[in-house]
Amino acid sequence: MTLEIKPEEVVQLRKPHACGANRWRIYRVGADIGLQCLACGRRQLLPRKKFERAFKRKLETDDPKRDPSN
Repeated sequence: MTLEIKPEEVVQLRKPHACGANRWRIYRVGADIGLQCLACGRRQLLPRKKFERAFKRKLETDDPKRDPSN
């Protein structure tokens, strides 16, 4: 079973990034998942299987461009 994730969603992983933050924005979805740390801006690619093991939960996005009713 795969996770239902889309670009621009904000997620939390089990372990924090080296900068101490634990919020990541998804910028690429495919065989690899592209993540960007919301604190320092560092980008990272994780294989989907590794991402699914590290995934903890989806977080609310505070992006005004996204309409939650859609």
